[in-house]
Amino acid sequence: MPIADRRIDRERSALVLVDFQARLMPAIHVAEHILANACRAADVARTLGLRIIGTEQNPAGLGANVAAIRERCGETIVKAHFDACRDGLVEALARIPTRSAATDRASTATPGAGIRDVVLAGCEAHVCLLQTGLGLLDAGFRVFVVEDACGSRRSADHRLAMRRLDRAGATLASVEMVAFEWLESSDDPRFREVLQRIK
Repeated sequence: MPIADRRIDRERSALVLVDFQARLMPAIHVAEHILANACRAADVARTLGLRIIGTEQNPAGLGANVAAIRERCGETIVKAHFDACRDGLVEALARIPTRSAATDRASTATPGAGIRDVVLAGCEAHVCLLQTGLGLLDAGFRVFVVEDACGSRRSADHRLAMRRLDRAGATLASVEMVAFEWLESSDDPRFREVLQRIK
C-alpha cells in the first residue's frame, strides 16, 4: 500500500461517535477523559467542515447521548443492533457529499468519490464500537479508531477490543494523530483554531 494511502484522507472522511449515552457513561472507566477526547475530535472535525454521525443504542432504555455529544452530531442513528451498520450507518455515510480538494466543491458524481475513511470513537469499546468497526471494515471502509476516545466499563475489555480491531485491519490512533492528519500542514488556514481545540 502506498504511504499516502495509509493516512486519513480529510476530503473523504467522516467521524462516527458510538453510544456516548447518559445512562451508560457513569459506568465507563475514565469516562470524563473519554468524553473530553471525543468532544475534542468532534470539535476538530467541525472546524474542518467534516460530517459527524452519532449512534444511540436503544435510547428508550439507555437514554440519549449526553448533550455534549448530541449537539456536535449532524445526525444521530437510533439502533437496536450492536453493529450500527445493520441499522443504517453505511447508508448515512453514503449520503454525505465529499469535497474535491482541487475545486473545494461538494461532489458525489465521481465514482468512488464518497466517504472512504471512517474515524471511529465510542462506547462500549468491546461491544457496539467493536461490532460497528468490524461492520465498517466488512463494508469496505478504512477504519481509524481513536483509542483515547473509546471506553468500556472495564479497562481489560477496552484493551481486548483495541487489539481485535487492530488485528481485523482497523488503524489505532489518538485524537492528536487524527487532528494533525486531517490538517496535513501548519499552512492550513484553520491550523491555529485546530491547535486551540486539541490543547
